[in-house]
Amino acid sequence: MQTKSSDLSKGLFLVFFCFLFPRSNSCTFTVTNNCPQTIWPGTLAGSGTPQLPTTGFRLDPGQSIRIPSVPGWSGRIWARTGCTFDELGAGTCQTGDCGGRLQCDGSGAAPPASLFEITLGLGNDKDFYDVSIVDGYNLPLLAVPQAVYGSCNATGCASDINMGCPKELQVVGGEGGDGVVACKSACGAFGLDEYCCSGQFANPTTCRPSFYSGIFKRACPRAYSYAFDDGTSTFTCKAYNYAITFCPSSNGSTTWTLQGKET
Repeated sequence: MQTKSSDLSKGLFLVFFCFLFPRSNSCTFTVTNNCPQTIWPGTLAGSGTPQLPTTGFRLDPGQSIRIPSVPGWSGRIWARTGCTFDELGAGTCQTGDCGGRLQCDGSGAAPPASLFEITLGLGNDKDFYDVSIVDGYNLPLLAVPQAVYGSCNATGCASDINMGCPKELQVVGGEGGDGVVACKSACGAFGLDEYCCSGQFANPTTCRPSFYSGIFKRACPRAYSYAFDDGTSTFTCKAYNYAITFCPSSNGSTTWTLQGKET
């Protein structure tokens, strides 16, 4: 017969094992709408990884949803605004639209849109993640990893770039039809190789920060502002959950620090 001490030893071993090796090394994404208006987040899997259980959904102000993923998942999450969908899920969005459907089903965000991008590590390999406004900006976004080991850096773009968006980059819409609902990238606005990091500018030596990417970078120093902005914009971690909050500072419920740590 097994003794109580052996039961205790086995129990302690299981606790230790589960701490070192979290179940399937899986990860979840907790998406929260802290904006004053309804948003419609979308998700897109990268090549070779499956789509998440939902690829598009509605979030009213204050609502959250928890989405499970699989080890090695790669993809992006963003929010759509100003959407109208019928009972079959067909419709349009003013920003971030993904093929005119509630469920994006493999379609990406139409720019401009603020993007959370991630590749989850397999096994004990670290995750790589960033927030990108390379393709423009529509909403403030904060991503906070909850670490398996130690601590990790938060990242995002908590500033409202729409408020200071140059006129030539503005996307105008909203309920009154005259508000700025998004801010295009210079590539999206002008289509020039020097802004798009294409053609002879398709490498980090020739594609340098521009006047316009500088506006984005000053507002959001931790986010990608142009294609080769890797040094200050890519982060690594091993996390069991990523808390992704849109409009993180709208009601003060989310804390943002200069160090980018969760507090």
